[in-house]
Amino acid sequence: MDHQTPLIATIVAGLTIAFALGLLAQRLRVSPLVGYLLAGVLVGPFTPGFVADAALAVELAEIGVILLMFAVGLHFSWRDLMSVGAIAIPGAIVQIGVAVLLGLGLALLLGWGVTAGLVFGLALSVASTVVLIRALQERRLMESERGRIAVGWLVVEDLAMVLALVLLPALAAAMSSGAVSLRDIAVALGITFGKVGLFGAAMLLVGRRAIPALLHYVAHTGSRELFRLAVYVVALGVAFGAAKLFGVSFALGAFFAGMVLSESRLSQRAAEEALPLRDAFAVLFFVSVGMLFDPGVLLRDPLGVVATVLIIVVGKSVAAYGIVRLFGHGHGTALTISASLAQIGEFSFILAGLGVSLALLPAEGRDLVLAGAIISILLNPLVFWAVDRRLPAAPRSPVPVPAARPPAPVPPPAAEGGHEVLVGYGRVGGLVGRRLAAAGRKVVVIEASEDAAEAARKDGARVIAGNAADPEVLAEADLAAARRIFVAIPEPFEAGQVVEQARAARPDLEILARADSEEAVEHLARLGATLTVMGEREIAHRMLERALGRAAHRAPSGAQGAKM
Repeated sequence: MDHQTPLIATIVAGLTIAFALGLLAQRLRVSPLVGYLLAGVLVGPFTPGFVADAALAVELAEIGVILLMFAVGLHFSWRDLMSVGAIAIPGAIVQIGVAVLLGLGLALLLGWGVTAGLVFGLALSVASTVVLIRALQERRLMESERGRIAVGWLVVEDLAMVLALVLLPALAAAMSSGAVSLRDIAVALGITFGKVGLFGAAMLLVGRRAIPALLHYVAHTGSRELFRLAVYVVALGVAFGAAKLFGVSFALGAFFAGMVLSESRLSQRAAEEALPLRDAFAVLFFVSVGMLFDPGVLLRDPLGVVATVLIIVVGKSVAAYGIVRLFGHGHGTALTISASLAQIGEFSFILAGLGVSLALLPAEGRDLVLAGAIISILLNPLVFWAVDRRLPAAPRSPVPVPAARPPAPVPPPAAEGGHEVLVGYGRVGGLVGRRLAAAGRKVVVIEASEDAAEAARKDGARVIAGNAADPEVLAEADLAAARRIFVAIPEPFEAGQVVEQARAARPDLEILARADSEEAVEHLARLGATLTVMGEREIAHRMLERALGRAAHRAPSGAQGAKM
């Protein structure tokens, strides 16, 4: 029986090819985003072979945009922004202005007009969050001054693009009425800001209380499945309601939902639960963007492609370097910020797509944006390589990107003043935590479950809410000053990430981990655990101690003494 399944075909083909090309990109040490975009090109209408359903791909991409913007809102922090605001806010605004002027100049040379030039310039002005964060993490710069400035700069760019997403439909509506006057534009913008204001007021008055209260209630049911579903309902429901009730974009609605939830203690857990679906639909978003790209532009307008890449890689970087130096920061900081911003990504695609759909930007402009994005992302590692060669060894953040290491020998005891870090406060972690507290030790617990976190607080521990496999969460535990770390979570994959990052962060740290299988013991020992304990083995040991006496206490088990 022949089944007509364009939705399934689009999802399967898109994800499968994106996976293959993303894996290849990762092996070549470039961003997987390049692979996802090229996957879209392969299943798009401009290349031979299978052609995915473009209309369905666009709708799937909308879900990706909603979840991406929800994540941006969840991670938005006024406090972090204000800590580097003196340079990040004016710096980002000036750099956006320079990029817009350069984009406008190129657009006028291509004969597009002022409005298309402004949209084109805006699309070239904002860097990719994914690419920037990855580059900083690889160089262990996230917690350095350079890293904080780069991230703050990016937050300002993102906020500016959110504002642009609000203003472009209003501008298009004013222009569609025929002869456009400043009064028409002002009226259209006034109506748009009025709708956004009403939506913002509703979120502050109702959403700010209702959304965290709903998630706290669901969290206390103990059902992870329901909590994850609640997160998706909040993200998608608020975005859809914002569009239908207030006439604002899906993207803005999702951003507000995330920003409101970011004030809750559950924000970190919400981000983790949204991650699987967000990543899947984000991949489909990049695939759908790639489907819109016509590779023929590389032959039709090579000079336009080169000029676009130069604006992104050279124009923006030179502007950022000059701004950072003007604010009194050093040569190294200026070069790092410049390299971080020498690429474009997610918001660029969203703006270019919106501009084309509103007839504000020609399709050729979108092709140049996509070509510029792919090439600039490919070039970004080379830009950082050139910067790294010109700089001395940079200060490193406490928690680097995981790097494989052999098992470490048992380190000497840590200083007496150190605290104990405990990852997980379930059945095993709770027992460990209570015994440590009874012994008078200071305990820092990393726990994602609200109920378990509350239990740890009642037992006197300081709690960091979130997943310890996240480098930013693990950094909050201050491993540099810790006695040791206990990894008491049962999932070997997440436990391995924690062990690997902890070992890379501090080679002399004592790492005690639990495992539920021989394979997990080997895995954790290989990643650097000082001691790995498996439950079944310990039960057998205790039984043998009772039956045979202390002579049978421990059987040698290899792995350089790194497991029991």
